[in-house]
Amino acid sequence: MNNPLTPSSLQSIVQTGEGYNVEFKIRVPNNLKGLSEEICAFANAAGGVLLIGVGDDNMIHGAEIDNAKRSAIQNSLNEINPHMPTTLYPVEVAGKTVWVIEVNSGPQKPYALSGAIYVRQGANTQKLTTVEQMRDFFQQSDRIYFDEAPCPHFDISKNLDTDWFEEFRLQSGISKTIDREQIIQNLKLVLPDGNMKNGGVLFFGARPEQFIETAVIRCIAFEGTNKTQILDDKVYGGPLMIQYQQAMQWLKGKLDVRYEIEGSGPRSEIWEIPETALKEIIINALSHRDYYDKGAKITVELFNDRIEVSNPGGLTSAIPMSDFGTKSHSRNPLIFGLFVRIRMVEQVGSGIGRIKDVMKTANLPQPEFKTAGMFTVILLRPEKSSGKSSGKSSGKSSGKRSEEKWETVKETLMEKAPSKIGKSALKILEMVFYNQYVTIPEMAKSIDVTERAIEKNIQKLKEQKLIIRKEGERSGYWQLMTD
Repeated sequence: MNNPLTPSSLQSIVQTGEGYNVEFKIRVPNNLKGLSEEICAFANAAGGVLLIGVGDDNMIHGAEIDNAKRSAIQNSLNEINPHMPTTLYPVEVAGKTVWVIEVNSGPQKPYALSGAIYVRQGANTQKLTTVEQMRDFFQQSDRIYFDEAPCPHFDISKNLDTDWFEEFRLQSGISKTIDREQIIQNLKLVLPDGNMKNGGVLFFGARPEQFIETAVIRCIAFEGTNKTQILDDKVYGGPLMIQYQQAMQWLKGKLDVRYEIEGSGPRSEIWEIPETALKEIIINALSHRDYYDKGAKITVELFNDRIEVSNPGGLTSAIPMSDFGTKSHSRNPLIFGLFVRIRMVEQVGSGIGRIKDVMKTANLPQPEFKTAGMFTVILLRPEKSSGKSSGKSSGKSSGKRSEEKWETVKETLMEKAPSKIGKSALKILEMVFYNQYVTIPEMAKSIDVTERAIEKNIQKLKEQKLIIRKEGERSGYWQLMTD
């Protein structure tokens, strides 16, 4: 087992927050099996640490566990089969007691609890319930997840993209007081022998394609509707997030993009193919591609009538077609968990539904999915865009008409409100008017306030009966209550 956590190490884990390898519990749950499920999932993944006495707010609250409760917890952990050594011990931090349960990645996978297998998907624990899911897990156990395997030639001191690493720190809310080496340890990016895992190389390496040859995105624009003539061909490498940004920028330069002026605020970009759909597809490709396949790259292909995004590896056997679009099983859970930390993935299994929703809202045909061999998503472009695959963004503005519509809606909302609507709250309503699928992080970034401030404003708007959330907190959409 690892050496016990010191108070400073524990504080750095708390500041880093929950994720693929870290789980917080503010107190011992009444159902001790829940703790054992989390530990079982860690054993089936890369190991992890569960802290009792820490809340979802990343604050240390402390917890008291007497000998009887401690014995009951240990008995519950002993139900994991085959037996997995775990440690349960207290750490005193600023006068408060945090109880630590640690477990390493198990050498005898799969580990089961009451006959069920539990795995980590991002920051969540998932129970495998079907034969297909279990079969896929056994296959992955035989060859180890690619992103958990070592990359022995990667030198952290020389090959890390330090600028992106610091940006990740900022986006994920990790304190500046935690040094880089500690963050790397907390995120479980290195193996006990000091080698960086492939997932760490792909996510934070300055040039991961030097070590993993096919870890790039190729963007190709074709003339017409077939692959006869190439108009533009770019290959983008670097950290996965940078690949995503470059691919999106390339698409923006090829697609029609119009602008809507939002009063005196910044203009909104309206892409001919919804930007949200393209984001979901590309992040999905980077997270779930089969990196063991050394013969293919992720490709973004642009034709006059459609966009095709393909990545190596079809639908995993863990996801039967009947569950496609509602459940997720990543080939690269470490990478997936890192994307979750910076909110590039909103909810496990919700991406496909979100793509369908935004295409429907844009009055575009539903996407086509091909899942054999390569995983391919096909999005049809609007007919008016045919023949413009090599063109730049149009820069057209429909601002005046949209502004007049918003002014009418704003007047209605202000009349309906039982009390004055604050400046930030009014901006939230305006953003929802233009985009029902706008996320809280997007609102916070646009208004330049914290996400907590956005949440408080939304709660007040709900109380004023000016806005509601439809079809779920995470996968749904906003609706203004103007009636």
